[in-house]
Amino acid sequence: MKEKIRVGCGAGFSGDRIEPAMLLVEKGNLDYLVLECLAERTIALAQKRKKQDPKAGYDVLLERRIESLLPLLKRHHTRLITNMGAANPLAGAAKIKEIAQKQGLNVKIAVVLGDDIFGKITGNELSMEGKLPLESYGKLVSANAYLGAEAILPALQSGADIVLTGRVADPSLFLAPMVFEFGWNQSDFDLMGKGTVIGHLLECAGQITGGYFADPISKPIPDMHILGHPLAEINKDGSAVISKVAGTGGAITVQTAKEQLLYEVIDPGNYYTPDVVADFSSVRFRELAKNQIQVLGGTGKPLPETLKVSVGYEAGYIGEGEISFAGAHALERAKLAGEIVEKRIAHQFEEFRIDYIGLGSLHGNELSRNHQAYEIRLRVAGKASSPALAQLVGEEVEALYTNGPAGGGGARKYVHEVLGVVSILLDRKEISTSINILES
Repeated sequence: MKEKIRVGCGAGFSGDRIEPAMLLVEKGNLDYLVLECLAERTIALAQKRKKQDPKAGYDVLLERRIESLLPLLKRHHTRLITNMGAANPLAGAAKIKEIAQKQGLNVKIAVVLGDDIFGKITGNELSMEGKLPLESYGKLVSANAYLGAEAILPALQSGADIVLTGRVADPSLFLAPMVFEFGWNQSDFDLMGKGTVIGHLLECAGQITGGYFADPISKPIPDMHILGHPLAEINKDGSAVISKVAGTGGAITVQTAKEQLLYEVIDPGNYYTPDVVADFSSVRFRELAKNQIQVLGGTGKPLPETLKVSVGYEAGYIGEGEISFAGAHALERAKLAGEIVEKRIAHQFEEFRIDYIGLGSLHGNELSRNHQAYEIRLRVAGKASSPALAQLVGEEVEALYTNGPAGGGGARKYVHEVLGVVSILLDRKEISTSINILES
């Protein structure tokens, strides 16, 4: 068993940059690189792509990432763990194998299966959000359980160079190599809690290096155009030092770490994951040097008997139209334009809203005291059951060009399908996992 390992996070969401991950592998001296690329809506969209094409459904950037990273991973003996399998990890693994063969590289890929439980839901399950039966939300398109580190361990034990998963809880992607390399007892919930703290700090990549933290006035962060992603040197006792590659932009400080620790956390004393109910209340940070933060503390309680399941459903269509007004009385003209469209079509839509972007589109007029705006962009949106009706919104906004009020310009119109997402809890005993091995 190892006494310490080095783990880097090269992506914090599906659309993240590729270059920081390459730098981590080239210069980070990593044992593991993790790419965390899934969210609730991301996997629901992936399920829809899979239904249209059985060979699709994995992350849309998988090919570009693997083509760039694979030679580096092999050269530096770094293992990759990623949830880029999304809704179709087997197809994603086949694509990775194809890329490896083209590059003349021998690669062993372990695919973690079991998160897709669409065939097991009945529609009678009650959502966590509204306590309503799933069938009341409309046509269901996906159901993916949040697997934990335990599901990844057999893949690591197989000696795979790449571990490809579908829906796995974000910190579990990082916890799994700790359990594997340190031989942690999964019933030692204090260690599992500490590992979950580290995973949670790393999982959003550039956020802890200052990306989501930055404010040029109150919280300036240097060189954000070359923002580095984090890496952690993790010790067997569950402590760690988080840093980044020298020469990259951003900053890792006690402040950036504290913000990330509390990101998406409702109750720091009870952070539920498939592996443990982590308690963040005893976590401590200590600045060792510039861009080096020591992480200590964190505990845990027994893991929950249920697993969270993310369920996607068809939620209709959104039609949007935008147009800009500038100059004297810009706001008044924009308001008149909004009123015109509202009177003409609002009654046909399930939901309808008007935003004055630049004035009150985020917080409403209550917090927008300056009503002398020189530039306003009007946004009109309506939710409909069909794309044809949704299209009417943009058409009516575009018609304002010549039907008034004066001075409208830069009109755009959009229609897009809406995927709703709700959650349920399912007895973890009803969910079984397995791995599938592919080799190039």
